[in-house]
Parts: sequence; C-alpha cells; structure tokens
Amino acid sequence: MKNFGPALRPLLLAVIIVVAWQLATSVFGLPTYLVPEPLKVLKELVNQWPRLLSESAVTTAAALGGFALAVAIGLLLAVLIVYSKTIESYLYPLLVFSQSVPKIAVAPLFVVWFGFGLFPKVVSAFLLAVFPVVVSTVTGLKSVDPEMIDLARSSRAGRLRTFWYVLLPHSLPHIFSGMKVAITLAVVGAVVGEFVGANSGIGYLLQVANGNFDLPLMFAALVVLSTIGVLLFALIDLAERWMVPWHASQRQSYTATA
Repeated sequence: MKNFGPALRPLLLAVIIVVAWQLATSVFGLPTYLVPEPLKVLKELVNQWPRLLSESAVTTAAALGGFALAVAIGLLLAVLIVYSKTIESYLYPLLVFSQSVPKIAVAPLFVVWFGFGLFPKVVSAFLLAVFPVVVSTVTGLKSVDPEMIDLARSSRAGRLRTFWYVLLPHSLPHIFSGMKVAITLAVVGAVVGEFVGANSGIGYLLQVANGNFDLPLMFAALVVLSTIGVLLFALIDLAERWMVPWHASQRQSYTATA
C-alpha cells in the first residue's frame, strides 16, 4: 500500500471491493434480484447514462442549494452563539433537538408547505447540513488563543476587525471540516426530499427502480449518488487547500510520515 499515492489508494480499494463482489456473486450463485453482478451494474450505467446524468443534475442542484443555505445561516448562528451566552443558551439546545428528529418524518410537511419542486429538497438538505457547520464553526471560534484576542484588543482593534483578522482565519480549518461533513449530508438530505415528493432526481429514480425490482438500475443510481458526494467533498477539500494553505501543508506532512 505504501507504493501507492494517497490519490490511488481509494481507487485500489474500490477495485478490490468490486473484484470481491464479482467473486462472491459467481462463487455463491447469488440471484440477480438480490445482488446483481458488477458487470450488469456497469452495463446499466452505460445504457442509462443520459437518464442518470439528468437525474443527478437535479439532486446536485438541491444538495448545493441546501449546502449554500446551511453555510450562510450556519456561520451566522455560530457567530451569534460565540458572542452571546444568552443566544447560546436558547439556540444550542434547539439545534441539538432538531438533529434528533428524523428528517424522513418531517419531509412530507415540506411538500405540504412548499409543494413539489426544488425548494422542499433544498430545505431537507439544509436541515441535515446546517448542524455540522454550526458546531464546527463554534468550536473553531472558541479555540482561538485568548492571548491573540487580547493582543488585537490592545492594538485598539474593534470586534469586527478582531473577528475578521484573528478569529476567522484561525477557525477556517474547523469551518472547512464542518463543511466537508455538511456537503455529504446535503446530498443525503436532497435524496430524502426526493423520496417523499418528487418526480425527478436520483432519489426518485431509486424509488422507481425499487418498485420495479430493477436491482442493476438501483445499484447504478447508488454509484452515481456516491460519486456526486465524493466529487463535492473533493471540491470543498480543494477550496480548503486554496484558502488555508498552511493547514493543508501540515496535513500533507503528516500524511507523508504515516
């Protein structure tokens, strides 16, 4: 494994899993309606690629909309929580409570309130993605060395300048960690919204395939959905490397020694 670079190791593991999957279906003779062979899934990917691509565009749009909303509102809530103990005492328990409610249980309400379309899926993605953004941002803002804050105040920097030049830069690694979790949860939230009320998207396609007992199509849709999550995660990671280069270099040096 050490001969393979960090980028190739996940691909190697994926190849091993696919080979083991193929061997398991061949040796044990598993029926297609239970576990399809990887070659049949690949064939379905090729045959249904235009449809999978169009449906994935709908899911991606909903996930990105919910993620953007989660980042905007989550950062604002985190700043309010850090700067006000009163707001923290009121808001933090409600955020924790909101995460204990299954989103699949409240998703039908979004269809009743907002109708069919993109917006209910965006709301579902937002509700799943906002919590890690808030928690990670609060952790990052509170982990800044108090001496640095005192130094900024002694230099007559106001709250806004202290936040912009001290708190925010040092909390960026935590913020991006929360965003990485949030983007994957946003994809899940978009699919949950599509399960409840939609006529397009990967979640809708999964329901159609499940109703028709079309296991190859279902697995193909799952492969596309996983790929969406991986690509969006990689984009956030790339943005982190660009905006927080010192943290990325530290992580690379740690990976090189591992």
